[in-house]
Amino acid sequence: MQLIRARVTDYRSVEDSETFDIEDDVTCLVGKNESGKTTLLQALYRLKPVESVGFDEVIDYPARKTKERKQLPVKQQVPVVRATFRFTEEEIKIIEAELGPGALRNPEFEVTIGYRDGRKIFAIPYDEAAIVDHLRSTLDLPAAAAQALSSATTTAKLLDALDELEEPPSSANALAERIRGWRECSLVKHLIDDYASAWMPKFVYFDDYDSMPGKVSLPDLIRRRQAGEITRGERALLSLLDIAGVTPEEFNDSDEHERLIRELENAGNVISDEVFEYWSQNKELEVQLKTLAPEPGALPPDDQGPILQVRVFNRRHRASVPFDERSRGFVWFFSFLAYFNELEAAGTTDLILLLDEPGLSLHGRAQEDLLRLIDERLAPKHQVLYTTHSPFMVDPEHLDRVRTVIDLERGGAKVSAEIFKADEDTAFPLLAAMGVEMTQTLFVGEHTLLLEGPSDLIYLDVLTDVAESAGSTGLDPRWVKTPIGGAGKLSTFVTLLGANKLNVAVLVDSSTKDVGAVQRLRDNGQLAKNGLVEIREFTGTADADVEDLFERDFYLELVNRAYSSELATPITAAELNAKDPRIVRQIEAVFQKRKIAKRFNHYKPAAALLREQSQLAASIDTATIARADQLFTRLNALLPKR
Repeated sequence: MQLIRARVTDYRSVEDSETFDIEDDVTCLVGKNESGKTTLLQALYRLKPVESVGFDEVIDYPARKTKERKQLPVKQQVPVVRATFRFTEEEIKIIEAELGPGALRNPEFEVTIGYRDGRKIFAIPYDEAAIVDHLRSTLDLPAAAAQALSSATTTAKLLDALDELEEPPSSANALAERIRGWRECSLVKHLIDDYASAWMPKFVYFDDYDSMPGKVSLPDLIRRRQAGEITRGERALLSLLDIAGVTPEEFNDSDEHERLIRELENAGNVISDEVFEYWSQNKELEVQLKTLAPEPGALPPDDQGPILQVRVFNRRHRASVPFDERSRGFVWFFSFLAYFNELEAAGTTDLILLLDEPGLSLHGRAQEDLLRLIDERLAPKHQVLYTTHSPFMVDPEHLDRVRTVIDLERGGAKVSAEIFKADEDTAFPLLAAMGVEMTQTLFVGEHTLLLEGPSDLIYLDVLTDVAESAGSTGLDPRWVKTPIGGAGKLSTFVTLLGANKLNVAVLVDSSTKDVGAVQRLRDNGQLAKNGLVEIREFTGTADADVEDLFERDFYLELVNRAYSSELATPITAAELNAKDPRIVRQIEAVFQKRKIAKRFNHYKPAAALLREQSQLAASIDTATIARADQLFTRLNALLPKR
């Protein structure tokens, strides 16, 4: 199950965040200090926290709206978080195995939590009539009994009809008992209890203050663990002991110290290997766990032994120091990994991780390590939402993950995926991140044409050569063609390049999800009036990619050449779905059907054209040249006259 969108209202500094989308892997909330980023995470955390926590209306309701709060209905829930989740395909199959195909009208459902009523309120779009039809179809009934059940359209009426059967078969009795086993015999409560609520992922909140202690009195830790009073940092410490396969109680047995020492060494090695897989700052460190006697005159609870101490040994300097005397960045990094391991070891595997300003004390390169940890270790299994105001925690390869958080003077914190809504301070980390990326990978000029990928650049260059050789129009060389590596980055690059007073145009596939955001940029004056150029303008179809500028047979030849070593036989035109306007999608369908490679790489046919341009250019027909001429004429018109 995935969280796909959320909205927070009337919680501390957030009066209405507005609805914002959440990525299926990583979502980054960017905003300046005190913009409301932490508040948003803390509100989301209460949807299903791993540790019990709730709302306090007096403390949490926006102070500015106290008079309004006191006028709200006493017994009515005051919404704070509205979250939309989506069942996975596997989960839908499980539901349909019990309740039948089409049991859910939509795989998405909404959960609301708030003040005054601590319950979760679910809105699940289900088709009760279809469910009743399916349940009825599972019964082997004589004609008279089947007729008696035929008018039931709800599970309540179905149960009544089952109870009224004079001689019900065993299957009918079994179905009636199943329905009675649902809470209050309610279908919707069954969907909530056994599916929606049961499968909702748990939320984990971790911030800079949850670091693991460098030493702890084990007797005191045992007492507070039994009382449920341990901190997240102490849970991380217990995680190390779990990795070692020991419990704090075992340290009270003096006869076991040798075995415990070895187990602690093993645990230190395991967690060291995992930490230093992602910690590139210093590979000469290793973690050591030691047991000590209380120091003379130690204050409670450190006067009770044994004392467990975590130390970090530096092989380069051949010395060790207590864990909590290392840099705050390393302490946080280590503590988080240990805490996360403890959750997974406990079987809490379906998680949504809320990381509040992770890596705040880390060097820029170490923050890159943390991003790698998030992508490689966390995101493949769990959704991650993190907050930041650091440019090094904004991945320039994934600007589509960014949501800006702005604290408005009236209305509180607002969340948006549209970068152009951000003020200068909020956008600064994005600008800095993009600046770093540009210095490494991009070239921009006074007139910048943004393209989705490098294959677009190749096609435009080749078509320019072919068109000009045929006496038609080519692309003006004043355009600096900039492939940005993905459609999701378009609006961000337009906003930030436009802020530098550059002449920016955008060439997009008609299906690009970011087209709407780019159109709004154009309407707001941050893009030239005609600066959004869609391929479908030149193909005469409702949907088109750059590849659709070419005739189908020509592009198919490029694909067969590019994948000649992987194709048992060339792909033929007969295998393509001619009803689909996009040739790339047609090819992708054939790849999936034939199980060719893991995915269709759009760049390979472009590279084949570039390598064999002298041979293939002659095969580009006049219709393709005419479409290219129209495209280049349109783009060149956006340039100032010479």
